[in-house]
Amino acid sequence: MELCVMKKMTKIAAAVAALGMMASSLTGCGGGASGAISVITREDGSGTRGAFTELCGIMEDDKDNTVSSAEVTNSTAVMLTTVAGNAASIGYVSVGSLDDSVKALEVDGVAPSVDTVADGSYSISRPFNIVTKDGEELSDAAQDFFNYIMSTDAADVISKEGYVAQGTESYTSNGAKGSVVVAGSSSVTPVMTKLKEAYADVNPDVTVDVQQSDSTTGVTSTQEGVCDIGMASRELKDTETGVKSTVLAMDGIAVIVNKDNSLDAITKDQIKQIYTGEITEWSALTEQ
Repeated sequence: MELCVMKKMTKIAAAVAALGMMASSLTGCGGGASGAISVITREDGSGTRGAFTELCGIMEDDKDNTVSSAEVTNSTAVMLTTVAGNAASIGYVSVGSLDDSVKALEVDGVAPSVDTVADGSYSISRPFNIVTKDGEELSDAAQDFFNYIMSTDAADVISKEGYVAQGTESYTSNGAKGSVVVAGSSSVTPVMTKLKEAYADVNPDVTVDVQQSDSTTGVTSTQEGVCDIGMASRELKDTETGVKSTVLAMDGIAVIVNKDNSLDAITKDQIKQIYTGEITEWSALTEQ
């Protein structure tokens, strides 16, 4: 009987130890997942990557110093899925795209939100721009859609999607009919799709086609006349000539980790060190 009890106690102890090892693989010293940090970034051409690397000091002298071992994702959706499925990962997405599949970290003591972006206290913020040809008039249909998305009428749609609207004037349709092509940033695409749906209620005679790619493609497509309006989740570069940008909304870039990560806050300097390869282990965040 005693031998049987001892065997059961041994099995229980082994099970407890195994659970302890599993927990320690996810959290370490209150600082996050243990072991190596899995750095996740966006593809070249992504406006979110361009804004993130610039705002966090990862971009220096026009060189993106993101560590070469970083895993590259090609859209906001893939970034969310990747971080949600990797306990050791860190990534970044638009604040308006956040969902409960990941955890957003405070940056320098400020949580990413519409309010903190609006009041300027959240430092990793960037514009959502719409891009048009400089010196050329839009078609009547494109101008009518432009007028709508930049109006106070569209502000509620933009705000509900988690962004800070910039429109200041009410919308009056010019009565246009036809079609409009809008192309570019995968970060801007979700809110642009919602704007397209709302616009259909006020002017059903104009068809809007929203095509998702990236910010750079949105700019070049506008330059080449492939689309009427481009979408860019960053400022225009000096080399991107012949076009102009208008701020549709302000957005924050949230730094995200896996939901099982115990880390709740980070600094911009730590973000830079992680993405440039200076910090490679989660434990290093608790030592600073």
